[in-house]
Amino acid sequence: MSIKRKVFKTEHFQKQEKKYSEHCCVPLCSASAKFNGILSFHGFPTHSDLRRQWLVNIRRDHFTITSHTRVCSRHFASDQLIEPTTLDGRRRLIKGAVPTLFEWNGYKVEPPRRSQSLTRDHDYCSVPEPSVLDISASAAEDLSKDVESLRKEIQELRVQREFGLQRFAGSDTDIRFYTRFPSYDHLMAFWFLIEPCIYKMIRVSRAKSAANRNEELLTPARTSTRQLLQPIDEFFLFLVFLSVGLKERDLAHRFNIHQSTVSRIIATWTNFLATALGSQCIWLTREEVQAYLPEEFKDFSDTQMILDCTELRCQTPSSPLLQSEMYSSYKSHCTMKALVGIAPHGPELFKQSGIAEKLTEDMAVMVDKGFLITDCCKCKVYCPPFLSKQKQMPAYQVKETQAIARLRVHVERVIRRIKQNKLFDSIITMSHVYNINQLFAVACMLSNYQNTALVKKWVK
Repeated sequence: MSIKRKVFKTEHFQKQEKKYSEHCCVPLCSASAKFNGILSFHGFPTHSDLRRQWLVNIRRDHFTITSHTRVCSRHFASDQLIEPTTLDGRRRLIKGAVPTLFEWNGYKVEPPRRSQSLTRDHDYCSVPEPSVLDISASAAEDLSKDVESLRKEIQELRVQREFGLQRFAGSDTDIRFYTRFPSYDHLMAFWFLIEPCIYKMIRVSRAKSAANRNEELLTPARTSTRQLLQPIDEFFLFLVFLSVGLKERDLAHRFNIHQSTVSRIIATWTNFLATALGSQCIWLTREEVQAYLPEEFKDFSDTQMILDCTELRCQTPSSPLLQSEMYSSYKSHCTMKALVGIAPHGPELFKQSGIAEKLTEDMAVMVDKGFLITDCCKCKVYCPPFLSKQKQMPAYQVKETQAIARLRVHVERVIRRIKQNKLFDSIITMSHVYNINQLFAVACMLSNYQNTALVKKWVK
C-alpha cells in the first residue's frame, strides 16, 4: 500500500543570489530585493513625459535616475500589474502604468469625483429674481459683519492674554499701579521724550561680547536685530520691575520670555535711562531757585537745597568686613545708604556726592541734625540746634527747630515717593548690587516725571 504525501506550496523570504541588491527609491519605503522574493522591482520608463509623471508621483522632482533605479510593485495598483504565467516568469507592468500607492496616502487611491454633466436641460439665459439677489446681498453683508466682529474679538482676546502696555492702556488705575505714572497719557508723553534716543541704545549682551574681545563699542546694534519684545514693552517691563518689585521669574512668565532675557532687558534699560536722564542738567542755579522760592522760605531765603539720607535693606554679604561696613544700627540690618537732595519748590556720603563743589558762599543747605557737614562746604547750613548739655532748649531754638522741621519735611515726602517703588521695599539681593546705584538714581529722576507737586497750593 503506497502512502501519498500532500505537498503544501509555501513562499519563503530567502536571500536572492544576485550580484547587486535592488532597492525601492520611493521615500518612506524600505523594500529591498535582498531578503524579499515576493515584490518585483521595475525600472523607470524611457518615455520622457511618463518618466516625469513617475517622479512627480513619488515626490522626487530633482532626482538622478540610473539604470539601477527601481520602484517596487507595492506602489502600483493590481490592475496595472501583469502576473507571470510560469514559475520562472517575471511580473510586468502594463503600458502607461504609473505608481499611485504610497505611505502618505495609506496605499489607497481616492476615487475620482463625479463631475456634473452639462447636458442637463437648463436655461442659461434666465435672470434670477431681484428678491433673490437682495437676500443674497443681505446675507453676504451680514456674514462680513460677523467676520469683522469676530476679528475684533480675537484681537481683544489676544491683547488680554498678552501682558503688555496695550493691555492696560484704558485703565489709568492700572497704569498708576504698574508704572507709578499718574495716567496713560503721562506715560506716553514721557515715552515720546526718550523714543528718539532708543536707536542709540547699546544692549548689555553686545557690550559684554565686545568687552570680551577687547573691542571699543561705539555704534549701537542694528535695528534689524531680532527682539522678542517691542521697545515700549521692554520699557513697560522695566517699570513693572521697579514699581511693583516683581521677581525676574515672575516677569518671564508674564511676558512669555526667558528669565535671562528679562535680566538683560532690566540691565539694558537701567543703563540707558541712567545715561539719558542723567545727561539732563537737574542742578538749578541760584537765580532759578530764587525765582521760584516759596513764601514759606522767606526766613531761609538763601536755601539752595534740602538734604536727607535714606537706607535700603540689602542681603547680608559673606565678607565680615563688608558686614561691619554695611550694618546699620538704626535698621538693625545691612543697608545701602543713599543721599537725596531737593530744591526748596551724612558727611562722607556728602563728600562723595559732589554736591559740596556746586555750593557757593552765597547759598545755603537745609539738613537734619545728623548731617555734620559744616566743615565740608563753604555755604551756610541750616540745621536744627542740638540740646547739648542744656536741660531745656530756649524758646528761640524751639521755634527755629520747628521752622526748619516744617520745611525739611518735604525731602522726606520725596523719599517716600521714591520708596513707593516696591523694589526698594524688599531686601536687595546681591545679584542687583552691581547696578543698584543706577536703579536708585533712575527712580529718583523718574519721580520728577511721575508725580505732581508736593504741595498743591504752591502750584500757580
